[in-house]
Formats: sequence, structure tokens, C-alpha cells
Amino acid sequence: MPIEIEAIRSSHLTDMDSAALSNSDPPLAGIMVLDVGTRVSAPFCAGLLGELGAEVVKVELPTGGDFMRSMGPFIDTSDGQPPYSLSWAVEGRGRKSVTCDLRQPKGQELFLRLTEHADVLCENFRPGTMEKWGLGPADLDPSLVYVRISVFGQDGPYSNRPGLDRLGIAYGGLLEITGYPNMPPVRPGVTIADYLTGVFAAMAAVAGLYGRDKPARRSKTYKGVTIDAPLYAAVLRVLEWTLAGYDRLGIVRTREGNRLKNSAPLDNYPTADGKYICIVAGSDANFSRLCKAMKTPDLAKDPRFCSLLNRAANQEQINDLVAAWTSAHSAAEIEQACIDNGVPVASAYTAKDIFADPHISFRGDLVEVQDPVIGPVRQQAPFPRLAGARPQAPSGAPLLGAHNEEIWGSLVGLSAKEIDEARKDGVI
Repeated sequence: MPIEIEAIRSSHLTDMDSAALSNSDPPLAGIMVLDVGTRVSAPFCAGLLGELGAEVVKVELPTGGDFMRSMGPFIDTSDGQPPYSLSWAVEGRGRKSVTCDLRQPKGQELFLRLTEHADVLCENFRPGTMEKWGLGPADLDPSLVYVRISVFGQDGPYSNRPGLDRLGIAYGGLLEITGYPNMPPVRPGVTIADYLTGVFAAMAAVAGLYGRDKPARRSKTYKGVTIDAPLYAAVLRVLEWTLAGYDRLGIVRTREGNRLKNSAPLDNYPTADGKYICIVAGSDANFSRLCKAMKTPDLAKDPRFCSLLNRAANQEQINDLVAAWTSAHSAAEIEQACIDNGVPVASAYTAKDIFADPHISFRGDLVEVQDPVIGPVRQQAPFPRLAGARPQAPSGAPLLGAHNEEIWGSLVGLSAKEIDEARKDGVI
């Protein structure tokens, strides 16, 4: 039975199918991924592969480790240790940690030996850095799937510029169209360019593995691939009609806020209890249902609002009428009225709302991760999942160098004496 990846809802499997699936190996079992990245994008790519069954080994500097270890918010520990990063508790989960200074020749030599056991390498250094260390794609086994994430890509006039997530959002065209027209552009609430690039890169890595290992190609000595994944390009890919609209119609898309020029009513409306609720009722059918939910069914026959074209032309009036209705009721009351009448609706959830939601609980969208420093901490579950299988909690974010003996000793083959010497030399 082919394994199906679930992105929206579970398929209806028989008990026998579910039992077979739960006893089968994850899709990427037996694959080793080296996470040589820092901050978010490359580590997130590696983490996604890990949540699909790969073994992920994170390679960090002996001094300090990944930057995310020093990124807040922090929680005090009970054993007198420094405050612990909850950012690291999430971003570092599901992998093993080894230390290795890739700037040193001995560190480079060790890392080369480690790559002999790997299938995928994920890095997000500035272009040319890995080559400077003798660890570029041309220096390693060509069967390795080599994932390279940067802000601007591995070539081109901007390739050597420094940058982080915000630049990817800006150059990719998302920043300028996010927010309200009479205010400065607003960044999304999370580092979306990093995460989005990580998702695209993970998809490409799986494709690279498939191409490398496809039985029909093995006899042709098919090699691995190098994936060039710039942050700005991942953002550019999801810009909807923005570029085609400029190319053919000369439209320069700008910020519209929550309301759209070509559809109404649509907004994040305020409620009486200080929350916001998203109602999407642009189509004639949904608008008619919304009028019933508002107990104003005749509003659907009003000449100003009787068609999508008319509502778009009078969007301020109809959106204001809906806002007046939502402002007089709680978010729960508005949501229930819309649900009862088949209107697309969703409350703007906080983390507290997410933890209390019965659907999220039923689906297993939160898992309890056993962190080695702070113990159990509830986090978002792995996604996507195998259809019919409940998400399993990843291992907790490892202590810096927690797996040095396992990886450098048992896997790579260093003796205890060699590991001690490398540690004294500051290599690991």
C-alpha cells in the first residue's frame, strides 16, 4: 500500500491498514541528515526531514553552539544553570548534537569523515564559506544531496550580501504588500521567509533522494544534487498574481490591509470581548448565509449588496455593517452563528486558545516533548503526518555536544583518546 502524506485531513483507513502503517518504517528511515546550519532556515529543513524519519545530526561550534541557544524567551532552571532558551527547545528538537570547529583543518578532516555516512547536508552560510573550508559540493561524495540556503542564492550580483529573514521578505516582494495602505509595511508575525525556504528545500531534498535512489537509475550511476534555495525566491514563489498583474496590466500591488478591493464582506472584525474574528463571505452564497446569521436576511436583496460586484463597489458600507454586528457580540457567539449558517469563519487564536481547542486536541496537533533541561514542554506536533498515524513527539533539543561520543566514536571511529585530544585542541 503506498504511503500517503496527509496535509489537510486523515483518510479513512481500515483497522488492518492502520495497523500495517503504524508498524512500518517512516518514509525516510535509514537516511542521515547533517544539519550544519544556524538560526532557522537550514535547521528547519533538516528538522522536517527528521520528522519524516531521518536521523539528524547537528554540527555546532564547540563554543556556544547554534545562535538559537542564546535566543529568548528564556525560562529559569532549577539547578542554578543559566536561563534556558525556549526558542532552542523548539528549533533544536528531533536531532543529535555534535561539536566540531569547521574553521580548523582538523575539524574539516573530521567532518569529511562524517559526511561519508550521510545522505543529505543542510547549510545556510554565506555563499563560498563551505568552499573556503574545503567542504563544498565538489569536495564531498557526489551522491550527497547538498542543500544550500542563503538570502540571495549561490550566484548573482547580490549573492555575497549579508542578510537574514527580513531581507528575504523585503526582496521577495511580501513586505511591501503586508499591512495597511496608510501605514509602513508590516512584517509577518514569524520568520516566514526562513520557514518557507526550509519547507521548499526539504521538498527538494526528498526529490533529490528519490532521484538518486530510484532503482531504474542506480545502474546509470545517478548522483546526488545541489539545491540552491534563496530566502527571497521562496517568498517570490508565493506572490499569487502579483508579478503577472504587473507584467500584463501594469498593476503595482500595494498594501490593502485585511479588506480586498474585489471581494466583500471580508475582514478581521472586532468583537465585544476584545477579540477578532475572520469572516469570509465574498461569494453571493456565503453573503446570503451571513445575512441570515446576522438576522438581516433582506440585506442580501439590497441593491448595493446583491452581487459580488456591487458589494466590492460598496465594500466600506457592507464591511462596516458586519463590524457593527460583530462588535455587539462575543467571538464565540459570532463564530457559532456563522457555523450554524454555513459561513466560513475563524477566531484569531492566541496560544491560549490553541491549547484549549478541542479540534486541535483531537487531531494531536500538540505534543509533549521531553526536554533534557526543563522537562516536558508542549509544542506544535510534527507536520505533515502519515495518514492514519498520530504524530509522535520528537526528542528534546539536545545539550551542546551531547552525542560526541556516539557520533565521533561509534560512527566515525575515533578512539576515546582521539576524542579527548580533539576536545583539548578545541576541535570538538
